[in-house]
Amino acid sequence: MKHTLVATLDNNPFAFNRVISLFRARGFVIDSLTIGQTDVQDLMRLTVVVDGSKTAVEQVIKQLYKIVEVRKVSDLSDEQPVARELALVKVTSKPATRAEIMQLVDIYRARIVDVALASVMIEVTGDPEKIDSMVALLRGFGIKELVRTGVVAMVRGSSTREAASLKEVPAWA
Repeated sequence: MKHTLVATLDNNPFAFNRVISLFRARGFVIDSLTIGQTDVQDLMRLTVVVDGSKTAVEQVIKQLYKIVEVRKVSDLSDEQPVARELALVKVTSKPATRAEIMQLVDIYRARIVDVALASVMIEVTGDPEKIDSMVALLRGFGIKELVRTGVVAMVRGSSTREAASLKEVPAWA
């Protein structure tokens, strides 16, 4: 089962390295990893999508709390989070196929961000399944380049987790 974990940690390279080493040591295959600055100056937010049993993921969460720089960890899998990803896709485009590509871009609410003589670059954002679907259709035109950012996720609305302090550590850690 896929799990979307979100961790808030101190903004330093050693913390990030310790977190990634923990996943590697546990043998988890990371499907997606995204890290970025938060609204708080010295905090980073790490979003990682992994495949594993609930028990194994709970163990990883307990181990993450043992890393001093980790402030908070949440498994969003049961929360039905809003998850988004960005992809840039450069597609071969001849004059005969350009209109069809533009229709696909319209259907997927994507954008053409660059046009050249033999290609167009498309920006698409959405849930990972939407990106997968659009990429599958664009393969028929010939993909020259493709890059994806990885998943970022947040819990919908308000939750009890939002009210918890960033420095709060659960009793079981």
